[in-house]
Amino acid sequence: MTSAKETVTGAVSGEETVEVGGAPMYPSRNIVENAVNSKDHTTLVAAVQAADLVETLESPGPFTVFAPTNAAFDALPAGAVDTLLEPENKPQLQKVLTYHVVPAAVTSADLRTMIVDDGGRHAITTVSGGTLYASQQDGKIMIEDEMGHVGTVTIADVYQSNGVIHVIDTVMLPEN
Repeated sequence: MTSAKETVTGAVSGEETVEVGGAPMYPSRNIVENAVNSKDHTTLVAAVQAADLVETLESPGPFTVFAPTNAAFDALPAGAVDTLLEPENKPQLQKVLTYHVVPAAVTSADLRTMIVDDGGRHAITTVSGGTLYASQQDGKIMIEDEMGHVGTVTIADVYQSNGVIHVIDTVMLPEN
């Protein structure tokens, strides 16, 4: 898992990029166009494809995606990912994935301001209609789901043409 944010200038495009999963993330590309190149997000990409959410995440947005790594999916109970990827479970998979998406571009600076303004814990309404909670611990942004699972933003502010990605180390699970 890539835990450090590395900014480089793309050799071909001249764009400032952030490396995620061994691949540069180009701000001129959309969320899906970038995510497919991250070796740390192959499970997320497969899930987005199985849930028929590619077109949504390629649209203009803006979106904020809290993008769990492969290791985050691997930490789920045995068989959970395979079960979610079965065609008959598409509605549940869509709910889990859209629970990681906010219908606005929210930077880490925005999150930090909202956390402070809300007394240390900020509620975020997701595309699924669920709520995530943002807080700070030791200078890191923490994201908590409705089940009480807490994850850390390991790479923040990966800008996309249609929003921003924050890499997280935990799969967020909505109630139900």
